[in-house]
Amino acid sequence: MYAYIIGRVAAIRESGIILENNGIGYNIETPANVASRVLVGEERKLYTHFSVREDAMQLFGFLSEDELGLFRMLLSVSGIGPKGALGILSGLTADELRFAVLTGDAAALSKAPGVGRKTAQKIILELKDRLSLAEAVEEKLETAGASLAPAKSGAQSEAVLALVALGYGNAEALRAVRKAADASGSEDVETLLKAALREI
Repeated sequence: MYAYIIGRVAAIRESGIILENNGIGYNIETPANVASRVLVGEERKLYTHFSVREDAMQLFGFLSEDELGLFRMLLSVSGIGPKGALGILSGLTADELRFAVLTGDAAALSKAPGVGRKTAQKIILELKDRLSLAEAVEEKLETAGASLAPAKSGAQSEAVLALVALGYGNAEALRAVRKAADASGSEDVETLLKAALREI
């Protein structure tokens, strides 16, 4: 129903923000980290998801289309509703969620509020084939990949870029991936990422 709303941040609440547009204040539930990224009085664009249930109509908002897309993917996982999906995106950034799913890191997913080990494994199982490493680093290639030293293979390069996109330094990521490749002998990106994350 609503693709996005542009308006002035009228208030920041524990569960979200109130975005004022043309004299109407929209109560939009957001991940917890949104409150630290917006200021009262500034104009913001929130990508929204309108949820209608028997007992409630709610607007959920995100600062990027990427976060909105992941929210909707989480909703497709059996047993996860809007509040659960919002909780996951409050505990993990979009990149952290994506890489946890791609690397099968149930422990990282379990750090999100309300997510146990079984739920984390279900998320990995149901979303792994719908996410790709290329998408995970696509937006960050220009800034992260510009100063990377060459890796020995394409798989290693992808693994290094993925780690850099997660916030690790270029040299640290390259060193960890090379160490992981030497130890495992694997040229599978996901295997390299898992091993490299253990090396860091």
